Amino acid sequence: MKNVLVINGHEYYDFAKGELNKTMFDEIIQTLDGAYEVKTTVIDAGYDIKEEQEKYKWADIVIYQTPIYWFSLPAKFKKYMDEVYEYGVFFAGSAEGYGKGGLMKGKKYMFSTTWNAPVTEYNNAEGFFAGKDFEDSIAHLHYAQQFIGMEPLKSFGAHDVIANPDINLYKRELQAHLEDVFEITVNQS
Repeated sequence: MKNVLVINGHEYYDFAKGELNKTMFDEIIQTLDGAYEVKTTVIDAGYDIKEEQEKYKWADIVIYQTPIYWFSLPAKFKKYMDEVYEYGVFFAGSAEGYGKGGLMKGKKYMFSTTWNAPVTEYNNAEGFFAGKDFEDSIAHLHYAQQFIGMEPLKSFGAHDVIANPDINLYKRELQAHLEDVFEITVNQS
């Protein structure tokens, strides 16, 4: 049985309370529990740096459930990475060159994100992302994981979450995504 660490990277604001990210976080845990050993972290609730480092060492797969604020991670999530991704634990220098000293080799990760950007903006030469696909729009997030040696699994995005929210749709799409990526069957009884 593989070990999965699920991280909720939401940061609370009065205008962004985190209900959708908690729903998605809970959905991931419920879907994978039983097929995988699951540990969790809720960044906004606080964390112990050394304990988080041990969770990463334990995990085979890390899933980051996070909103995208201004095209990146919430500030507390970025601070979490700054504190937890310690030199000598997550990465080191390498004679092979820059970005080749990751110490989390053999581990995989997946981003599960919530956005207000409509899905129609991706792969659209006239759209905001100028023809880029969803993975390209979060390339900077992938670089950080690549730097520490982890390999990507296909990312998930719930889109248009403020202007046109559809929580049941997002849950169904997330379940289908998890079934595909983790090669499991979701019991929807």
